[in-house]
Amino acid sequence: MAKKKLTPEDSDLFRQTIGKVQTVKSDKVLLTEGNKPKPYPKSQTVNVAEHLNGAADFNVENVGIEDSLSFAAPGLQHSVLKKLRKGQFGLDAEIDLHGLNSNKAKRQLLHFLHDCVEDGCRCVHIIHGKGYRSMDNHPVLKNNLNLWLRQHKDVQAFCSAPPKDGGTGAVFVLLQLSEKYDA
Repeated sequence: MAKKKLTPEDSDLFRQTIGKVQTVKSDKVLLTEGNKPKPYPKSQTVNVAEHLNGAADFNVENVGIEDSLSFAAPGLQHSVLKKLRKGQFGLDAEIDLHGLNSNKAKRQLLHFLHDCVEDGCRCVHIIHGKGYRSMDNHPVLKNNLNLWLRQHKDVQAFCSAPPKDGGTGAVFVLLQLSEKYDA
């Protein structure tokens, strides 16, 4: 292959485009210690299923479509449940689970509750639906949610929401504050 010859115009144009250059006196590069990036901790994967206690401890009766849900952890004052029932706690987050199958709903619920506890949410609103499309008027998701919330270690109380917030198709859940938010 023949070497291409540059015309004087091309050479001048190249030198104008490049600008002023300096010759390199040393071809060695010295590395300085200060240029290393700072390390950052790896994010740990959290097993959200371990937040549930064993199912053998909870004997929960099945509820119907229009039945209300209510639960308070042992040692919690009754006035707290009354305030929760009236909606006097400010809602920090909300999730809509109705229409999902049981496995997807459980997975989303556990991730949602974990994220809420990590973010310092105190009261959350969970919409599960009434179960009108369930077989034999036996709401599957509502009954599962009743059991899962009782098993969850961060749930202090829950109750069916007032009619304006979903009634027996939704619950208000009072969560325990994470240790990092304790005063």
